[in-house]
Amino acid sequence: MPEPADQRISTPHEKLVLSHARRRLQDRAADRITAFSGSMPFVYIHVAWFVAWIVLNTVTPARFDPYPFGLLTLIVSLEAIFLSTFVMLSQNREAKRSEIRSEIDFETNVLSEVWLEAVATRLGIDVDEVHATARRRIAEVKQEQEQADGG
Repeated sequence: MPEPADQRISTPHEKLVLSHARRRLQDRAADRITAFSGSMPFVYIHVAWFVAWIVLNTVTPARFDPYPFGLLTLIVSLEAIFLSTFVMLSQNREAKRSEIRSEIDFETNVLSEVWLEAVATRLGIDVDEVHATARRRIAEVKQEQEQADGG
């Protein structure tokens, strides 16, 4: 007897959509900041900012942060602290998304295996023999790889 539709395994697309929908505003903001801080416009803005800061505090009479630029060092250090925190938050979220993808891959593989075994049984194919052949071929390939690697 077939299972009711609501008892089937959820589709991979459903899980991905739900995982993206659960992201909070602060998570999306952290991801955007991380993405921007890893871009060339971010580098160009900082080069222009540092050059302007140094020129303003060495050449012009309106010096508010004389050499060795203690205020600039403080600002850059604080920025580095915050950026590293944003990067770590984004990496943690990406690791969670990766876990969801791995779970989806596993479920898809198990579902495919179940279907293939059901079809094989209906066709009169010995599933145990197929598994034994697969194990033997996998062992052969691993042995060939070890020999090719010099091990």
